[in-house]
Order: sequence, then structure tokens, then C-alpha cells
Amino acid sequence: MGSKLPSFICFVLFLTFPHSTLSGDVEALLSLKTALDAFDRLPWRKESGNELCTRWPGVKQCSPSGRVIKLVLEFLNLTGTLAAESLSPLDQLRVLSFKSNSISGEIPNLSVLPNLKSLYLNDNHFSGQIPASLASIHHLKTIVLSNNRLSGNIPSSFVRLAHLYSLQLQSNRLTGTIPALNQPTLRFLNLSDNNFSGEIPATRAFSHFNESSFLNNHDLCGAQIRRPCPKSQNFPPPPAKKPPFSSSHSRNTKKLAAIIAGSVAGFLLLLICLVLVLFMTFLKKRNAGKSKAIDVAPSTAAAGGGGGGGKAGFSWEGEGLGKLIFVGGVNGLYTLEDLLKASAETLGRGTVGSTYKAVMESGFIVTVKRLTETGPVSPEDFRRRMEDLGRLRHPNLVALRAYFQAREERLLVYDYFPNGSLFSLIHGSRPTGSGKPLHWTSCLKIAEDVATALLYLHQSGAIHGNLKSSNVLLGPDFESCLTDFSLLLHSPNSDHSSSSSLFYRAPECRNTIHCSSFSPPSDIYSFGVLLLELLTGKTPFQDLVDRHGAEIPAWVRAVREEEKEAGASADDSSASIGGDAVGEGKLAALIEIAMACLAGEPEMRPATKEVVRMVREARAEGAASVSSNSSGGGGGRGENNGHSPGRWSDTVQSLPREYGAENLSFAERN
Repeated sequence: MGSKLPSFICFVLFLTFPHSTLSGDVEALLSLKTALDAFDRLPWRKESGNELCTRWPGVKQCSPSGRVIKLVLEFLNLTGTLAAESLSPLDQLRVLSFKSNSISGEIPNLSVLPNLKSLYLNDNHFSGQIPASLASIHHLKTIVLSNNRLSGNIPSSFVRLAHLYSLQLQSNRLTGTIPALNQPTLRFLNLSDNNFSGEIPATRAFSHFNESSFLNNHDLCGAQIRRPCPKSQNFPPPPAKKPPFSSSHSRNTKKLAAIIAGSVAGFLLLLICLVLVLFMTFLKKRNAGKSKAIDVAPSTAAAGGGGGGGKAGFSWEGEGLGKLIFVGGVNGLYTLEDLLKASAETLGRGTVGSTYKAVMESGFIVTVKRLTETGPVSPEDFRRRMEDLGRLRHPNLVALRAYFQAREERLLVYDYFPNGSLFSLIHGSRPTGSGKPLHWTSCLKIAEDVATALLYLHQSGAIHGNLKSSNVLLGPDFESCLTDFSLLLHSPNSDHSSSSSLFYRAPECRNTIHCSSFSPPSDIYSFGVLLLELLTGKTPFQDLVDRHGAEIPAWVRAVREEEKEAGASADDSSASIGGDAVGEGKLAALIEIAMACLAGEPEMRPATKEVVRMVREARAEGAASVSSNSSGGGGGRGENNGHSPGRWSDTVQSLPREYGAENLSFAERN
């Protein structure tokens, strides 16, 4: 009997441990409410603590053990000050947002939240300095502290944040120099409307940002803002007075002057001869170059031939090719010569051109798109349009970095996205485009990313014009990023009716070879087709809307049910398509959004902002139910690491979802 007692005690402790940690989170949140919620905006009560993860507003996600990992308290007019003691029990938090409240005082020491990944304290009344202790939170990726009253420097310790992805500090009272952040993960930076001074660090990370990241810092200088830094002038002390030269010194000086004069004359004569030789060589090359054509297509050298070693590369011939033009106001870390020497790998051929992966000798990797048809667009119009596209920056857009044009050749340079496209995520390597439906959480995340990017484009006066799954790339955190936006508008004489992309296009854009019919409503129609592809795994090689018409909801459910039955013996079948009650509600919401977007008449389709609102509402409702059920159907997701396309949907489902709020606010601000 005595031997069984310790086991019984351990069993009791095991049963009570989750309850105790859950109770700790409840007590911490109630303490937070007491400190900040003077107007009782949060209906949190101790007696409803057992509903923490299902009914408490602001608790967006819990772990399988019931710990709060995502707390979003925005637009609630919260007041008072934050204390580290109130937050420290919430040590499992990944996402913390107090955006758009009236919280004041200093930002507390948040190192008590060791698992924090995303911090949103923007649009409050925080004052004092940015705590250097943030650098000790090793997982921290997103720091948004904009529109506060913060002063002092950016902590130099921020250079140690190895995973820093987004740093938003605009509209504060910050001073001093900017630390030399050089994290390769840094993708979004805004330090505008402060009082920074000195030179912007010339690091690789900072080279990707243009002047919009540094506006209204009058004492800043650097290449990014096209304001040269004044060179320090260190004047040497005046020479000491020397006694007058003697006659012997005078004679030696004359001899030295004669030697110097003779040397200079000889050097000038040699220089003139060298210039003549170079000029004659130039004339010979120019005459020979007249018969050469420019070839910018990647070519593969034969093994051992011409030193190619079997490596594919860009072959460029001819004189006076011009230069690589960087957009966004920042010169890059590579030149046209670097690009010419890069090895090239074909990634695909699409509607607007061929795409290549270019690996430079320095190891820098970019994506190069060669436009196949430029149409009657003048070089000046093309330049102006590329400058406009280069100014578009959004977390869900693939940024245009540079372009090149010479004669009939036009190349565009983008960042390289190694995770592939949404088409690959859904269909893998299947040539027929028949893939596996994604779980509804993945569908909603992708839909929000794409819709938010479209909203930013449309509010910026741009149109995508070629939205399809192969033009949605997956970022480093598997966020969805649009590429090839506004490029179809440069191929006005192209007729792509034989391409599957035809069935993504709105009816008013199919029977014309001109692009004047492309508009925000036509992008919304393409978005609706993309939603059907996410929900069914079927690429529109035929007109899905015309074929299924009003029966689309029944068809989508039938396809997903068929997939579920086909994989009934698999461990992850329910996780793949979402067969629970919550999933059925989400599925209905997604189908409703798709049907609204697929209206035949452009004026009947919802506005882009309305689409974003519908997707966000569908994603927000029932999020707590997801977290409370997250322990089921998720086994084995971590085993694949994204290598098996058939299981990528599970990988995306388990990804962090903290970027949605930032994306929408960015779009609304613009």
C-alpha cells in the first residue's frame, strides 16, 4: 500500500498542474484588467475563468495545455500603466498587442516574457526610453512601438536580435544614431518622424530600405535618403618656421626641381601614348560589336568549354548595354557586372515572361524575370512605370528591387523566395494541377494575406491584373506575397487565351487583347477563383464558375468530402480539410466570400476593403474554439518540415498568425 502512495500523489499533481497554470493566467489577466481597464471594456470575471480560452475577448489563442499564447487588446481605450509584475505569469505569450489604446508611462521590462515573438504597443502614450532588455527575448521578431512619446536612443543591443523581422518606431521622439542592424531577416523598417542624427549604417540589411523608412529625421544622412554626409575636416597644424636656406640648399633645390619636371614630362608622354592605344582598341571593338546581337537568355556552357564548367549563366554581348537601375531610392549590393557573372537556373515560364534564379559569385541570390513581350511601351514610359512599382512596399508584396532595359530586352530583379509558390503548396509536383484541399485555417490565413496585399495595391492606384496561385510566393515565415503585379499591363498585344490563367480572369477581361478592362473588380474576381482553388485543390484549367454556377457551394463540399473519405485511414485526414463543426462554419464563410467575388457584373462584386473585412471577421470568429481544440488531429506535423508538398497544408496551419493585424493596419494607413 505504501509503495502505491507516491504514484497516487504524482497522479494527483499531474491532474492539478494544468489547472494551476491556467489559474495563474486568469489571475494575471484579472490583475492586468484592474490596472488598465478603468471603463470596464473587458468582461473578464474570475467566476468565468474556466472559459479563458473560449470566451474571454482578447485571448486569441491558447496552447494545448490551456496557456495563453496570443493576447490582443486593441482599440479598447485602456488607460493606466503596464507593470512587469502583471505580465510575468503569462510567460507562454507569443503575441502581445495593446495597439491603439491610451496606456502611458514607461514600457516595462518585458524579458519576463521569454517566448514573445511579436510585440505591438503602437498608438498609445508610452514615454521614456525603449528598454534594452527587449534584446534578451531571443525569439522576438516583430517590434511595433510607433506613435508614442518614446525618447532616447534605439538600444544598441538590438543588433543581437537574431530573428528581427519588423521594426516600426516611427512618430516618436527618439534621438541619437541608428545602430548598425544587419540581420538578414529584417524585412520591414520605419524610423520616420524622429530626431535621429548621423549616418545611416551602410549594412546589407539597411541597403534594402529606401527614404520612406527614414523620413523627417533632419540630421540624418546617407545613401538611402540621397543626402551625402559631410566629410570631417581635420586641418593639419601650420608648419614650423624654418631658417632661410643656405646657398647650397638652394642649388640642391633647383636640381630636385629639374628632376621632378623631367619625370612629370615623361609620365605625361607615356600617358598620351596609352590613351591613343586604348582609343584604337575601342574603335576596333565598336566596329566588331555592330554585328553582335544582345543575348540575355541564360545559356549553358559545355563542360570544359570556355571555362564554363557546365554552370548556367547569363550571356550578355554588345556594347553600351546601360546599367542596372535600382528603384526605391537605394542602391543595392550588386552591380550589372555581378549579375552578368551569376549562374542562372530556370524557375518557370509564365504569362509575362521567364523567371530565373541568379546566384552571384558573392553568394547573393535574386530572382530575375525576363519580360517576353514588351509591346509598344517606350523606354521612358517603361522607366516611369518601374519607378512607380519600385515604390510599392508591403509585407505581402514581392518588392521590385531593380530593372534593366536595352534595345528589346527588359529584365526585372526581385528578392529570391526559396519556399516556392502557393501553386506548389497546393499541388506539389502534379502536372495536372489537381491537389489536396487546404485546412480552413490555412485558407483563411492565405486569403487574408492576399486580400490585404490587393487592398494596398488598389489604394496605391495599382492593379495586379494576373492574380493566380503561381503568382503568390511563400515568404520566410510562409506568409503569402504577391508577385508579377501590374506586369500584364506591359504586354498589351498578348493573347493568353490558351493559358490556364484565362480562367482566373474576370469575364470582362477575357475577350480582349487590351488591358484597359483590368480593374480592382477584376482582381476581386481572380481572388474568388483563387479561393475555390484553396478550398478544392483544383486548378481552373476549365471555367469552374461557368461549369458549376450556383452549385459551387455543393461542389466545394463534395470535393472536400471526397478527399476526406479517400484519406480516412490517414492520421491527418481531419487536419487536412477541417471536418469539425467549427470548420464547417469557416468553410461556409469562405464559400460565401468566394461567391460574392465571382459575381458576373463588376459592380456587383464587393470592394477590396470589404473583402478584407469579411476575411478578417471569418478568421476572428471562433479563433478561441480553434485553440481549445488544437490538441486534436495535429500529430506528426513537425516531422515533415515542409519537404513533402502533400503535407505543406499542415505546416502552414501550424505557422504563427501574428502578421494579419499588422498587414491590415498597414493597408489602411496607405
